[in-house]
Amino acid sequence: MTYSAVLSAAEPQIWCRDHRGRTYSFEDFLKLTESFHGYPAPGVVIGAKMVDMAMRQMTAGTLFDAVCETAKCLPDAVQLLTPCTLGNGWLQVVPLDRFAVTLFDKVHRNGIRVFIDPERLDAYPETRHWFFGIKPKRKDRTRELLGEIERAGENLFGVQSVHVWLEHAAKKPSEPRTVCPDCGESYPSRHGPSCLACQGKLSYYERG
Repeated sequence: MTYSAVLSAAEPQIWCRDHRGRTYSFEDFLKLTESFHGYPAPGVVIGAKMVDMAMRQMTAGTLFDAVCETAKCLPDAVQLLTPCTLGNGWLQVVPLDRFAVTLFDKVHRNGIRVFIDPERLDAYPETRHWFFGIKPKRKDRTRELLGEIERAGENLFGVQSVHVWLEHAAKKPSEPRTVCPDCGESYPSRHGPSCLACQGKLSYYERG
């Protein structure tokens, strides 16, 4: 399903930029979100604007890492627009369950934090209802919500200059691994005599 109807008849404006300087209109990023995330999630679209705002306040050429304060939607925006991913360790998720992202330079750990500011949502009722879960999610209201998000632009967010603590800035080194005597798979040796799954502490499946 496409959502081009949320765009105005005017020439599309830049919604966000990636770390290489490539620009995306709102419609372009909706399509990119749909192809990556599975559907044009409002959280990813909002996250893109937040990441764009943070990058624009950083000195050009800065090597940066990222921290997301939620695992929902926001990490996908970071991974779409920056070189920071969960896989390469440049993106970390701190489970505070706040919709906020921080980009910080790798050397001095100074950065920019962008967050949804609840005080700014009163002027945008559809976004407020979505953010606070006041109304059940309805697909037939998605166009209204996305249109309001596009109109709001940067008006939804607060911005802070921050310094990131070392434990969240440092990339964790590789740790010694061994082979589990029960399942025969590799796991971190610090977990004990067998892997956490075989200890019954962190398993999520049973063998068929």
